[in-house]
Amino acid sequence: MIYIVLVVVGLVMGSFVNALIWRIHEQESSAKKRKDSKLSVTKGRSMCPNCKHELTTKDLVPVISWLSLRGKCRYCKKPISAQYPLVEMATATLFVHSYYSNQQFFDAPNYPDELFIIWLAILVGLTALFIYDLRWMFLPDRIVFPLTGLASVPVVYEFLFYGLEFEVILSAALGVLVVAGLFYGLFYFSKGRWIGGGDVKFGIVMGLLLGPLLGYLALMIASILGSVLILSLMALRIVDRKQLIPFGPFLIIGTYIAVLCGQAMIDWYSDKFLAGLL
Repeated sequence: MIYIVLVVVGLVMGSFVNALIWRIHEQESSAKKRKDSKLSVTKGRSMCPNCKHELTTKDLVPVISWLSLRGKCRYCKKPISAQYPLVEMATATLFVHSYYSNQQFFDAPNYPDELFIIWLAILVGLTALFIYDLRWMFLPDRIVFPLTGLASVPVVYEFLFYGLEFEVILSAALGVLVVAGLFYGLFYFSKGRWIGGGDVKFGIVMGLLLGPLLGYLALMIASILGSVLILSLMALRIVDRKQLIPFGPFLIIGTYIAVLCGQAMIDWYSDKFLAGLL
C-alpha cells in the first residue's frame, strides 16, 4: 500500500514541479509578469503554457491527461512538452526508490517518519532545480533557499534529540566548508567563468545534507559523470569545447547517489583498499 501512495504522491508532486519551474521562469523573465497573480506559485491556477487557458481537473491528471490528449493542449491544440509526464514519472520513481533503499540514512533505529517526509520534500526541490538548470542554466534562489532550510531540518533534529550535538554541528559545518567553500573558491578565482553563484549556494545544501566525506563523494560522482557525458557529446560532435554545459544536474545526481548509497560505497572502498580505516 505504501508504494501505491508514494507513486500517487510522487506523480502529483512531479506535476507541481512542472508548474513551479514554469511559473518561476515566467516571473523571472519580466518584472511585469512578477506582479501577475495568475503566475503566483501559491495562488495561481494551472494553465496551458502556450495559450494560457486555465486548465480543469480533467486536464491535470498526471501522465494520463497528457497521454489522452496525445501531448496537445485541449484548447489551442499546440504540443505540450513530453517533459511534463517524464518529470511526473521520474518524481514518483525517486519517491519509491528512496523508500525501497535499505541504506542507513533511512533504516537507522527510531528514524522518524517526519524526516523521511522532509527528504521527499527535498527531492521535490532537487528535481525542480535539475530541470530548471537543465533548461535555463540557472539555479534560482527561490528554490535553493527553501532547500537550504529543508536540509537544515535533519541537522537540527539530530542536534536536539540524538545527543550528538558536537558531532552533528561539526559534520554540517565541515560539509558546508568542503563543498560550498570549494565552489566559492572556484567562483572567486575564475570571476564566475568556471562555476556560477547558484552552484555556490547549492553547495551549502549539499554540505548540510551530506557532511564532509559524503559531500566529497558527491563531488567526485558529479565530476566523473559530467566528464564522461561531455567528452562523449564532444566525440559525437553534439557539443563543442566552447559550449556551456550546466553543472547543477550532475551535482544533484551526485547528491542523490551519495545520500542513498554513499555510505555503502565508502564502506566497500574502505574494506577493499584501506583495511576498514574509513
